[in-house]
Amino acid sequence: MQSRSNDIGFSEYQRIAMTTAIYPRKYRIYYPALGLSGEVGELNNKIKKKIRDNAKLDKDDMKSELGDVLWYLSALATDLGIDLGDVAADNIDKLLRRKRNGTLKGSGDNR
Repeated sequence: MQSRSNDIGFSEYQRIAMTTAIYPRKYRIYYPALGLSGEVGELNNKIKKKIRDNAKLDKDDMKSELGDVLWYLSALATDLGIDLGDVAADNIDKLLRRKRNGTLKGSGDNR
């Protein structure tokens, strides 16, 4: 097995991850969107149980669940023809602009 870097970029992750996508193309967009919501639900359920049981979150378990979320997010972006690296760059630009403008708090996309 080839070694990997701990500093993989989103675009590279997306390219490699999509070599493992085996869902039917007729369900493109739908399959990863549903999978994404399911994985976020699994992550939230584990957090909910932490609250209920006053238990410690298992960091490795959370990391694994976040990886599943990332895979489905990547697949959805691919199916939409969007580069995940561009998503990350655009989002950080938006957040830094809001920080600079003092509009991190509040609601609405255009602030």
